[in-house]
Amino acid sequence: MDCHKDYYIVGGQVYINHTFLKRDLKVSQGKVTILPESESIPDGAEKFDVSGKKVVPGFIDVHTHGAVGVDVNAATAEDLEKICRFVAKNGTTSWLCSILTDTAEQTKWCIGEFNKHKEMEHQGANLAGIHLEGPFLAAEYKGAMPEYLLQKANMPLLKEYQECAGGNIKYITISPEVEGIVEDIPAMKEMGITVAIGHSGADYDTSMRAIEKGAACCTHTFNAMKLLHQHFPAIMGAALESDIYCEAICDGRHLHPGVVRLLIKTKGIDKVVAITDSIMAAGLPDGRYKLGVNDVVVEDGDAKLAENGVRAGSTLTQNVALKNLLAYTGRPLEEIIPMLTENPAKLIGIFDKKGSIEDGKDADLVILDEAAEISDVFVGGRRIS
Repeated sequence: MDCHKDYYIVGGQVYINHTFLKRDLKVSQGKVTILPESESIPDGAEKFDVSGKKVVPGFIDVHTHGAVGVDVNAATAEDLEKICRFVAKNGTTSWLCSILTDTAEQTKWCIGEFNKHKEMEHQGANLAGIHLEGPFLAAEYKGAMPEYLLQKANMPLLKEYQECAGGNIKYITISPEVEGIVEDIPAMKEMGITVAIGHSGADYDTSMRAIEKGAACCTHTFNAMKLLHQHFPAIMGAALESDIYCEAICDGRHLHPGVVRLLIKTKGIDKVVAITDSIMAAGLPDGRYKLGVNDVVVEDGDAKLAENGVRAGSTLTQNVALKNLLAYTGRPLEEIIPMLTENPAKLIGIFDKKGSIEDGKDADLVILDEAAEISDVFVGGRRIS
């Protein structure tokens, strides 16, 4: 469909206010309007028939390192567009490119390629900004982070990155125990950056202080962090007790289905954000790949560091995450959808435009069949072919 021409999406059950209603939609200039039941569609208008299907908001992935042979840390502007086109076919209409801890020079190069991509003509998902996973992370829980590049708080460096990005660094993962970092959280928020805590062995009090200072999320919850103990609840206890969001990688490897159910029961649907944490192997067969400076081996779809077998990201896509969440929880589709749409949009501050189907919002839409398989995807009113 041409996003510059008015057309109508008709016959479907539309996800509105956390339920499905039989409504038709008008798409005009890339924006959506929900038509009242009483309003008829003009004669001769262009229609897209989705009878028997469900219309939901486009998915939003705030944490991904790559796909289809592209690693974000080495991605040119054209490479980023390859990811945009791939993830859009899987229902992701907006995403953040996650830059793994790297040298300052390489990080600025990545930001430069992001800037170039913003000037390109796009055919896939909207690249909504940058996620910095590091470099202010704890060595003890570094996961795939190169330890020699980790560092203590350095606001001048972060300001330099944000200036280079034109304000498009939207999200950062930090470890609360890193020297000086908790005190810098308010300044990060003032720069327009949502702060998440993770890759951490921080104690409960330090983690809670980070949350009180403004940290809003926990990065890939339960993974690469000190777990809950009844005497020492640590970062995990703080994440679960507080009202922050919690990322979840629902690939069946990073989290047991029972843990997914526990997380949802503890936090509530409205505080869980379904991410992929995907690497360049997403969409490709088993083999050897890269994640930043790391060599990664993928076997049976499971990505691990070649040097020590530590799990390193995933090969997950959000359409599969949706199916997994439905299977793990037994909950209806209307309860699961916010974890891929509304919650991430609210987390990174784009809910005024994305994350739900409302009058005047971007026409980022996913059409699902009865089996919750993707039938069609629209990004800004443009149908993805």
